[in-house]
Amino acid sequence: MDFNLEELKKNHRTAYLATEYERLLKEEADVRAMMENDSSMLMVGEEELETIRAQKDSLEGQLKSILATSKEEEEKPIGVILEVRAGAGGDEASLFAWELAEMYSRFAEKNGWNVSKLDESKSELGGYKEAIFEIMGRGVYDSLRFEMGVHRVQRIPATEKGGRIHTSTASVAIMPIRKKEDLEINPTDIEMEFSRSGGAGGQNVNKVETAVRLIHKPTGIAVRSTSERSQAKNREKAMSILIARLSSIKEEEDTKKMKNEKKNQIGTGDRSEKIRTYNMPQDRVTDHRIKESWHNVPKIMGGELAPIIEAFAEFERTGIVGKEE
Repeated sequence: MDFNLEELKKNHRTAYLATEYERLLKEEADVRAMMENDSSMLMVGEEELETIRAQKDSLEGQLKSILATSKEEEEKPIGVILEVRAGAGGDEASLFAWELAEMYSRFAEKNGWNVSKLDESKSELGGYKEAIFEIMGRGVYDSLRFEMGVHRVQRIPATEKGGRIHTSTASVAIMPIRKKEDLEINPTDIEMEFSRSGGAGGQNVNKVETAVRLIHKPTGIAVRSTSERSQAKNREKAMSILIARLSSIKEEEDTKKMKNEKKNQIGTGDRSEKIRTYNMPQDRVTDHRIKESWHNVPKIMGGELAPIIEAFAEFERTGIVGKEE
């Protein structure tokens, strides 16, 4: 058996089984010693050894099953980094980006997930040029992984006097956070910068350099965290964003290499792919990948994303595409 019994005894899931296995090993050794010392006990000893072997096989099977399940859970994402960026459409696009961020935040709250804003860059009208969030909780990645791509809104802006419908876009990126990341980053590849966090009010605002910016020199990727009050915590959050981005890039590259295995995938998983249109005048949200539409846009923007998420889950199960209205 290739198990480390001492390690298994420290794990509450495997402690009892490991202790029982250890007991059987001792019992097995005692029986063998008895057989060596008394040849008349050979037949009885063989029967006992056969029983012990069967018990050991059973315990090994249970231990392997528990360890496999634990490994699967360990590799499963425990949360996501969600990035929202304004695209084409100027201020209207930044307002739409803010609305999308609010939609996901409300959806997260309905599911009991924890949402933390890591960084933001606002437009003059209060929208988001860019915003980065950390969402942690069970099932976050499975629910949001297909939200990545370009979202489009069609509506008449409040500033539009002619009543013309404008089209604006915002992009969403979803990157998994795992308990244990296989990705290793060489510390010498990281350049770190510190600055003062912006914000309204508070004695520490703009006085202490708590904001952290990390630059990954090999790729040129730069990330920033300003949400925490301490430099150390912002450094930790920024590193989490960087690891998520680099892991996401690696996963995208791996996915493109496996084109022949993409029969059941929805879209390309590319952040540049147009995935959904929010048509305000017609009160309709259409997802172009699974060709389905839903009405009551205000309700959906208020966090009622469950029907859309469930439609994707159904597609994964059946491969059946709906029909756009």
